Amino acid sequence: MAGTKAGGQKAAAKNLAKNPNFYAEIGRKGGKLGRTGGFAANPELARIAGAKGGRISRRRKTEDK
Repeated sequence: MAGTKAGGQKAAAKNLAKNPNFYAEIGRKGGKLGRTGGFAANPELARIAGAKGGRISRRRKTEDK
């Protein structure tokens, strides 16, 4: 593990010399291992949650003038 900028550059060069796709493979793995879900994966769930939030709003009701 590199402790300086120069060491990091040497490590990056060595990684690329051993495997030209080193950083692409790391990025691909990171993208696959994501566990996001919830509202990003289910717009209907987001709509229901927004409706619930609107029903229990903490704001005062506006008065007619």
